[in-house]
Amino acid sequence: MRDDLSRRRFLKTGGTALAALAAMPTNVQPLLGADAETKDHGLKKAVKLGMVQEDISVLEKFKLLKQLGFDGVELGSPGNLKRDEVLAARDKSGLPIHGVVDSVHWKDTLSDPNPRVREAGVAGLKTALRDAHAYGATSVLLVPAKVTKEVAYADAYERSQAEIRKAIPLAEELDIKILFENVWNDFLLSPVEFARYIDELESPVVGAYFDVGNIVRYGWPEHWILALGKRIGKLDIKEYSRELQHSKGPRSGFGVKLGDGDCDWPAVMQALAQIGFRGWATAEVRGGDRERLRDISERMDRIFAG
Repeated sequence: MRDDLSRRRFLKTGGTALAALAAMPTNVQPLLGADAETKDHGLKKAVKLGMVQEDISVLEKFKLLKQLGFDGVELGSPGNLKRDEVLAARDKSGLPIHGVVDSVHWKDTLSDPNPRVREAGVAGLKTALRDAHAYGATSVLLVPAKVTKEVAYADAYERSQAEIRKAIPLAEELDIKILFENVWNDFLLSPVEFARYIDELESPVVGAYFDVGNIVRYGWPEHWILALGKRIGKLDIKEYSRELQHSKGPRSGFGVKLGDGDCDWPAVMQALAQIGFRGWATAEVRGGDRERLRDISERMDRIFAG
């Protein structure tokens, strides 16, 4: 009976989504941080710390990224890094930590049928929020749910929102955004639904962490950007090739360098300008040594400038 009621509520509210999108304002709330400055295109260039694949200290990694022209870095939590070491690396290098990625959201999913798993997921999210606050970051990236054969779509929707609401008071207290990433989790499969999901949580600390490359498999990033508008807090930067997708399989589509795939970057930049977005854009691609990271930095500069 509860599942039937859940599904009816899920379907009943869907009709209001298009009207909500039509009425939404076009301004965005930037998540830059006090020490961040944007270039003419409005984007701050960052990278995930785990992409630095040289055997060097945390401080040396921060200094390397600064030397390569990155404006900031993002790291995972809960994790094995010592907070004092991370803070020292931030302060000595001058490279800000703009965000934190929830490191348990795939394992302890907020849509799991087991309440203990969901409880662990909420605990991990709260740890990430506290770490983000300690690091001077402005957001936590969260994969909100995963739909599977065992986890129905409507249940994933209802469960994940209920669990996220448990973390919202802490996020509001710490002034840290919880930003949902669009990933291949068989959930929130249209920008209209994504917008509705955010709006239903009724809090200024929730929004979208929009991954540009993840959408190319089944849509056009510029369409999603315009539909999500002010809800977009930050961006993940990836590339994707539909030719590789069709010839070698879906995940093979990521096997191209930034600027060499099917993402229409001029259209993306135009859409971002149209919604007034100015904020963090973080590479989430295969990492490597300093030469690989230098190439990523230069490619990001070219696509942002174009």
